[in-house]
Amino acid sequence: MKLLVAIAFTSIVMFGGCAQSGVPVLEADATKYVLTAESGVVSDARAVVVKDSGGGSALGGITGAVLGSTMGGGKGSVLTMLAGGLVGLYAGSEIGKSNAQELTVRLDSKQEIVVVSKGTDFAVGQRVKIVKRDGVVYNVQPIK
Repeated sequence: MKLLVAIAFTSIVMFGGCAQSGVPVLEADATKYVLTAESGVVSDARAVVVKDSGGGSALGGITGAVLGSTMGGGKGSVLTMLAGGLVGLYAGSEIGKSNAQELTVRLDSKQEIVVVSKGTDFAVGQRVKIVKRDGVVYNVQPIK
């Protein structure tokens, strides 16, 4: 069992580094949609935290339970599995939170909108492009 956990952990670390860092990650079906964009200037920006949608908590809980089950013996194994699951659940929910910004943007069309963008890269006065798919914000990008 310990060997299986070690192999799984090593695989996650190895394959997790395959994506380029600093490059936006898009959904697998992103090549199938027409995206629209609007440009404007950030008139206000405030820091916010986006909660985990639940995936990080679930993954953390399962991982913690599996790791906990490999420790102790008899009833101790069950207790360490439960404790590992609870610790993993909490850690997964905390890791799943993202720093973000709530941006008020004055569009070139003079309309003012508010969008939330993960990351904290935007400043008041900066020009941005808001990319949408079917009216839903898909991405916010700086205009250079």
